[in-house]
Amino acid sequence: MSEDISALELAALLCSRVCHDVISPVGAITNGLEVLADDDDPEMRVHAMDLITKSAAQASAKLQFARLAFGSAGSAGAEIDLADARAVAEGLMRSEKATLSWHAPHATMGKDYVKLLLNMLLIGIAAVPRGGEVAVGVEGDLASPRLNVRSRGQAARIPDETARFLGGRAPEQPLDARAAQPYFTGLIARSLGLAIEARMEGDEFTIEARA
Repeated sequence: MSEDISALELAALLCSRVCHDVISPVGAITNGLEVLADDDDPEMRVHAMDLITKSAAQASAKLQFARLAFGSAGSAGAEIDLADARAVAEGLMRSEKATLSWHAPHATMGKDYVKLLLNMLLIGIAAVPRGGEVAVGVEGDLASPRLNVRSRGQAARIPDETARFLGGRAPEQPLDARAAQPYFTGLIARSLGLAIEARMEGDEFTIEARA
């Protein structure tokens, strides 16, 4: 498959993806503030404050996750503590239907491997839209680790965008903000010299990256 999308176009699509993710909680914050400004009913004001608090936490969690998954945290060649990766993953999962199971050593790992792992997690979440469990695993030598995400849940399946774009983009396939994330995931893996595969094993979805 061809990878002929420009870096500028990919950056724009990923920005659209991040904006899409945070629009809902930010909109809820705005609605809550409007209630506080216009409604004197104590019960409504309590409800509005609860909405603002929860939505602000959700927006913050999504932005912190995006900073590691899509951004450029740290300098070139920097490593990231896997505990920090776990923390942003757990923050993101608080607003998801699925639960998180994290299996990784207490250590640091190259930032691009961490970026890849978090993007694989997003695909694992998309594989169980009705909820379930998403298990993240880091194995082997952390200088060249094996990364895997396994998802179990009702109607688990390979997300359509992942099936079509994880390996790259064919010339006739348009790329949108939804497809940009699995496409980006494949790019990161190949930049690290890793093979990446998404598959179903019975009723379990697996995405794995390894040398």
